[in-house]
Amino acid sequence: MKKLLSASAFAVISTGALAQEVARTLPESVGRVAPALEAFSNDALFEGVWASESLSMRDRALVTFAALMTRHEVESLATYVELALDSGVTAAELSETVTHLAFYTGWGNATAAAEAMAPVYTKRGIAVGSLPAAKTDLLPLDEEAEAAREELVSRLYGNVSMGVVDTTRELLFLDLWRRPDLMPRDRSLVTVAALIASGQPEQMTFHLNRAMDNGLTQEEAGAALSHLAFYAGWPKVFSALPVAKQVFENRDQ
Repeated sequence: MKKLLSASAFAVISTGALAQEVARTLPESVGRVAPALEAFSNDALFEGVWASESLSMRDRALVTFAALMTRHEVESLATYVELALDSGVTAAELSETVTHLAFYTGWGNATAAAEAMAPVYTKRGIAVGSLPAAKTDLLPLDEEAEAAREELVSRLYGNVSMGVVDTTRELLFLDLWRRPDLMPRDRSLVTVAALIASGQPEQMTFHLNRAMDNGLTQEEAGAALSHLAFYAGWPKVFSALPVAKQVFENRDQ
C-alpha cells in the first residue's frame, strides 16, 4: 500500500484528495463484486463522513481502529493502523488502545490485533523500546470520583462476585485508566466505540459521561456515532442513540 499522507498534509489538501487517501482502505475487489457498495463507500463514507470536520481525522482513525478490533476484523486492521499513524495517532497510543480494549473486548481480540499490527510496526521501524512499558508513572487519581464508583460497584455487586469488584478497582481504575500514553478522553472514546461496536450500549452512560468530563464535546460524540454507523452497522448505533440522548439531556440540566 502506498504511504498515506501525514496529519498536517490532510489539513491543506482538498476534500477530494482526502477521500482518495481514505479510499485506499477499500479493497479493489469490492468494486468488482458490489459496485453500489463501492459508490456508497466513496461518496457517503470517504467524501462525506471522513471529510467532516465535526470529528478530527485523528479521532476518526482511532474510533475506527477500536471498532475493527472489537469486531475482530483483523484482515483489514493493518491498513487502518497505517491510516491512524498517518492521521496523528501515535504508535504509543495505538499500543495503549490495544491494552486498554483487552479489558473491554477480551484478550483474544487484543492479541489478534497485536499480531495484525506487528508487521506495520516492523516496517515503520517502531521499536518495542519506544512503546509504553508495563510499569510507568501514573496520572493523578481523582479520589472522590473513584471512591463514588467503588462504593456503587461494591454495594451492587460485592455479594455477587467480589473478584470482579476487586480486579475492576485494582487493575482498571487504579492502574489501566491512569496510564499516561492514552489520555482519559481518548480511553473513554475508544471504550464507547467498543461498546457500540459490540452491541452493549447499556454500558455507555458511565463512559460517555467520563469522556465528556474530560473534553469530548457533544458534537464530537454525535459525530462518532454517525461514523460508527458505517463500521458497526446502523442497528448497533440506533441501539446506542437513546443512551447518548439521555446523557446529553442530563448534562444540559
